[in-house]
Amino acid sequence: MFRRPLTVFAATLAASQFLLACGGTEETKQNALPVAAAPLASARFTDSVDTITTLESVQIVNLASRANGRILRLGVQEGQVVQQGQLLMQLDQTQQRAELASAIAAMEANKKDFQRFEYLAKQGAASDFQRDRFREAYISSIQDVKARQADLAFNNLQAPISGVISDLVVKQGDVIQEGDPFTKIIRNDRLFARIDLPAVRSAQVREGQRVILLAPDGSRPLAQGTVDFVDPTVDPTTQGLLVKSVFNNPGGILRNGQRLRARVELGAREFPSIPFAAVTQSSGQSFVFVVGSFADLQRLPGQLKKEDIDKLAPPALPSGTQFALQTPVKLGPLENNRYPVLSGVAPGKQVITTNLLKLRHGAPVKVN
Repeated sequence: MFRRPLTVFAATLAASQFLLACGGTEETKQNALPVAAAPLASARFTDSVDTITTLESVQIVNLASRANGRILRLGVQEGQVVQQGQLLMQLDQTQQRAELASAIAAMEANKKDFQRFEYLAKQGAASDFQRDRFREAYISSIQDVKARQADLAFNNLQAPISGVISDLVVKQGDVIQEGDPFTKIIRNDRLFARIDLPAVRSAQVREGQRVILLAPDGSRPLAQGTVDFVDPTVDPTTQGLLVKSVFNNPGGILRNGQRLRARVELGAREFPSIPFAAVTQSSGQSFVFVVGSFADLQRLPGQLKKEDIDKLAPPALPSGTQFALQTPVKLGPLENNRYPVLSGVAPGKQVITTNLLKLRHGAPVKVN
């Protein structure tokens, strides 16, 4: 973006008028600025919507202790990749093992008592009531052993899914209580983006359309996916339409919670286009220099006065001299180093692509 200083503009105009006042046709011809120009060319441009999205992991598991105890072994570190079933944490099991051994011994004793009274009941030496009491005691002791075995298993916490260990809030030797959270496992190989699109574009949105994740400044693509879900309703407050897209992340360059620019490509259209090099900016307005004839200059004088234009008429300048006509244009988003022209330049015209800093409206040019 640039704005030509007024002093440079005035000096250039004064010099041109001086040359014309001298009547030097050849001198003026020699001062026609050599430039390169390019015609408007039809190109295919995508109709897309850019927005900001926050990535979310497809699967996140919050891990908490399932038993009380001191951490005897912490088998993972922050950022470590773990596999499903891998041992993460082991609590001190001394007391639980002793309690399990006692429960097993009680079960074996109850088993023997039940077997003895079952035999005696068959022989008529014991009542069915006595036998049933010992059977109930035996069954109860079996359940007690199973419960204590489960408690012992709770002391060994294994990874429920494969993923990456997040922030660890405990260390080996800490005492932890049942239900205390201590980390998360994040599946980072696949992430999804929640994208809000303007409801006015809802008729153009459909599953399978391409979605591109870009760096926050939009400078480069990071990943590519497709629209996997389109919400059937529009948010009545924001008038946004929610779509979701899943992205594979084998290299791990994307992260859960990362904010990026998302581009949803809704379709493609043919537009007349111009090169990036032909465009200048001033006060938020885009301009190009169109190659025009003397008649074009008379029709589009810009800031030039009639007497200034008359000094450029033949024979002051040779018939057929071309001029740079600064023209405001409305452009679409840059794509493949070209801008789609929405309005401002008619088909068949040429736009100047070199020496833009030296040009002014009405300057004679020589197209190479």
